[in-house]
Amino acid sequence: MPASLSGRTVLVTGATTGIGYETARRLTERGGIVLLHGRTAEEARAAAERLIATADVEENRLCTLAADFSHLEEVELLARRVTLEHPHLDVLVNNAAIAAPERHTVTPDGNELAFQVNFLAHYLLTNLLHEALTSEPGGRVVNVSSSLHRTASIQWNDPNRTRRYSRLAAYAQSQLALTVFASDPRVTAVSIHPGICDTALLPLYGLEGSAATEGAAHIVRLCDPATEIVNGAYYDRDQRVAPAAAASEERTVKRLHKLADLLVGYHA
Repeated sequence: MPASLSGRTVLVTGATTGIGYETARRLTERGGIVLLHGRTAEEARAAAERLIATADVEENRLCTLAADFSHLEEVELLARRVTLEHPHLDVLVNNAAIAAPERHTVTPDGNELAFQVNFLAHYLLTNLLHEALTSEPGGRVVNVSSSLHRTASIQWNDPNRTRRYSRLAAYAQSQLALTVFASDPRVTAVSIHPGICDTALLPLYGLEGSAATEGAAHIVRLCDPATEIVNGAYYDRDQRVAPAAAASEERTVKRLHKLADLLVGYHA
């Protein structure tokens, strides 16, 4: 496998299981330096140890990080540590995601759980890492989204869905927001549906999925500087296709930016 990622520093969120774990493995095998994020320090360390024991991965090319995305304060601390220890970041893979719970659940920050973990935390993290991602030309963000974004609508007046909650609608809304966010002009970003894979999210899609390593391969391709990308592009596995119409509407991008800033309490 070509080592075209040699020396490139990539932060992968949600890298302890599934597609995130396989993405971290492929990146390190291709020479990348991977910042492996987990919900807890124990989970991140266990994933790193597993990679070192079972894959062709050198310990000095892995760095473990922890933050529970249901707490925005932890996201801020994560960004601060990355900025201090890795002032130049080549790629940010916004992969961490949960299936929305059956019952309407609100985080300590006051946001619907899936909307915060799947989108708002990544929105905040990306903005806080803006300097690291743009310290040299070529920095990019890969948002791991979902084909389910096409079924969604953003409830602008009730993004936390307090009045009417459905777990599938909440999950889809978070994926649409992540896809829209790729069109934000502040840093070059794309979004991708990596395919239906056999991960913890599989029940949202159906009964069968391909191996997580297949989904990871599509993500790693977009991390490679040899793959030219256009800001806001959307991929279905290895094919660039048009996303839902809302994802590229300038008005929607600006409106989401304003809403997200409000919900995370962020001011550039």
